[in-house]
Amino acid sequence: MGLIVIRYGEIGLKGGNRWYFVKRLRKNVRDCLKKHDLVGEVHSVGQRVYVQVEEVERAVEKLRDVFGIVSLSPAQEVAADIEVIMAEALRVAEVVGLDETRTFRVKSRRADKAFSLTSPAINRLVGAHVQGATGAQVDLSDAADLTIGVEVRQDHALVFGQTVAGHGGLPLGSEGRAVALMSGGIDSPVAAWLIMRRGCGVIPIHFRQSEVELAKFMDNCQVLSRYAYGWDIRPIVLDHREVFDETYEKLRRLGAERWACIFCKRALLQKACEIADQHKAKALVTGDSLGQVASQTLDNLEVISYGIEKPILRPLIGLDKTEITALARRIGTFEISTREACSCPYLPPDPLTKASLPKLRAIVEKMGDGDEGRGTRDKGRGTREWGVE
Repeated sequence: MGLIVIRYGEIGLKGGNRWYFVKRLRKNVRDCLKKHDLVGEVHSVGQRVYVQVEEVERAVEKLRDVFGIVSLSPAQEVAADIEVIMAEALRVAEVVGLDETRTFRVKSRRADKAFSLTSPAINRLVGAHVQGATGAQVDLSDAADLTIGVEVRQDHALVFGQTVAGHGGLPLGSEGRAVALMSGGIDSPVAAWLIMRRGCGVIPIHFRQSEVELAKFMDNCQVLSRYAYGWDIRPIVLDHREVFDETYEKLRRLGAERWACIFCKRALLQKACEIADQHKAKALVTGDSLGQVASQTLDNLEVISYGIEKPILRPLIGLDKTEITALARRIGTFEISTREACSCPYLPPDPLTKASLPKLRAIVEKMGDGDEGRGTRDKGRGTREWGVE
């Protein structure tokens, strides 16, 4: 069986809690292998996780999408002897066709401090051996055509010539769960992905306005499932009109249609809070980016957020559209999100950009107490669900 070395990043800074995150990472790695019918064994030593598997190349391709992994390398285990290490390093160089027209470097790590050679000494000896046999030039920068890695442990050494980048972050499921409000657009699937990358399992919820947007939502959930090792993506679909139509009619009768986006988002967040309570989720996730559209001005975000019972996580808040689009392309949701779109039926021609809490209270008061003030909570609770008692 072949060997894959998995490296993690900030997990190593967790101190006394590191064991919990590493255990979760191992669990998610096993889930990845299982979902792709890859037979292998997973264990950890020190700050490395090791996977022994037959289909190394296919396993690397799948494991790179497990959150918490910074990088991984197919590696060869050899004796902790400098002569053996040099021979294996040369074999790695020859496999990739290293010659006088290409550059290389050696990066070693001596986990076993009892080993007689320091890391710089290993680099020099291995580098000289490879250069002498291939004629390749040494380049110590990241621009080198080949980086030969050497890790010396207590009873063996690992040699590798390929390092594949992962997504980093924290193991999925290590930070609980959150309800992610997702439309069919570009931003919200990226927000959900970023929260997953921080170790939080997401429960996607969609407020259906059309079959077109629903189909995009469901397809994007399938994309998110490709990264959801250690977690099952289970979409929830609710009817947008059932949640907001009554409130919109009251706004329309008051001539306050400009407030539609504000009240709509509050109603959806309140409904998402109910779903969160049912699924023991601790937070809500939205795709808001500061100032991107009318409802995402700072004034409006303050009013929209006021009185919502769960924390609202906005991972895109400081990103612009170009950055968000690049992320959508990277994770595979962009093409889905940019398919045919249907506009929101409640979008006013001149949406409000500078809402305020006093004006919100005034409108809620005009809407009336009891049923008149409710959003998506139970009837008879007056204006409490709007956070404006």
